[in-house]
Amino acid sequence: MRLLLSEACNVGLTPVVKPNVPALTRGRLVQVDQGHLRAETISVANGMLIDAQRGIDVVRAWGGGLIASADGVRFTVPVQSLRSGYSPKYFGLRHKGATWLNVVNDQVMGLGGVVVPGTLRDSLFILDALHARDGGPKLQTVITDTASYSDIVFGLFAICGYQFSQRIADIGDARLWRTHASADYGPLQEASRHTVRLDRVRAHWGDMLRVAGPLTTGEVRGYDLIRMLSRDGRPTGLGDAFPHYGRIFKTLHLLQFVSDIRYRRMIGKQLDITEARHRLAQKIFFGQRGELRQHYREGVEDQLGALGLALNAVVLWNSVYLDRAAKQLAADGFPVTDELLFRLPPLQFDHINFLGRYAFFRPQEPGRRPLRDPAEAESPQE
Repeated sequence: MRLLLSEACNVGLTPVVKPNVPALTRGRLVQVDQGHLRAETISVANGMLIDAQRGIDVVRAWGGGLIASADGVRFTVPVQSLRSGYSPKYFGLRHKGATWLNVVNDQVMGLGGVVVPGTLRDSLFILDALHARDGGPKLQTVITDTASYSDIVFGLFAICGYQFSQRIADIGDARLWRTHASADYGPLQEASRHTVRLDRVRAHWGDMLRVAGPLTTGEVRGYDLIRMLSRDGRPTGLGDAFPHYGRIFKTLHLLQFVSDIRYRRMIGKQLDITEARHRLAQKIFFGQRGELRQHYREGVEDQLGALGLALNAVVLWNSVYLDRAAKQLAADGFPVTDELLFRLPPLQFDHINFLGRYAFFRPQEPGRRPLRDPAEAESPQE
């Protein structure tokens, strides 16, 4: 726990070392770090937190765990590293950085993530993050911000069984596609002037299905696949079929986005959850000015994996006590409705002490802490 905390908070070992405790000396913590702290073990631990949170009653009011959003947190990398790249917009003129692209479900739990050098287009890596998730059921809907848009991305998500839902900034410039050139689309006749080439999709349908298999199992990375679908900047036959296939689902998404206010609110709410979780991530990752100082891929993945584990631990802790508080209020006669619970996402952190030295004590009696009485004086942070 101390080692995970030092990695997640980016503070190093000094605040968590206890020289007079054999298990907590610097040498012992370094040994545990080298032998046990790696992406595989962090993923297993994260899966346990995800499964534990799904069993809490209040979590069902937030969602079913089948919807998720994918977005990235930017970190400046002031050291030499192959896992970083330039972006004056995010890291300044002199520094490189990396993007931690993570997937967050509607129950506010992080399902895993991947590290992207610099600010390469996030959409090229989203499928990799989805197929390498640490736990939870297979997702049905994946939500992203505007920057992740492209026709080929819609096609790849559809062939893998996901609904790709994107927040659209300039919807007036978006194209609607039809499947029949001579059909009458009524009020949409003028708006849908472009036609999907179904013949190209049919010609490559077998290859498209063969691509979906290794893509879903993780044998082929989505980023590498998209790059292989073109030669010298020109799409291959298969690379041309995927965009035409994707335009079908992009048009369906645009029509639903315009006509269904609940659909738009669902997209906006999920992206708000992701942004709030990222703010908490930056609050936890406060050490060394919030900069990522790992030189090698393994170190970057391990540290950001520890950060994701800490985030999920906070969400799980808050979920447990929100559930207890809601049940206590209901027992006292307060009308605790699903609508009320829906507005209580577990991302509060005023009760968390981010700074100082960290001590862990085994409680004298096992069990959970009593709920606080709002009428009493405010208790110290935990």
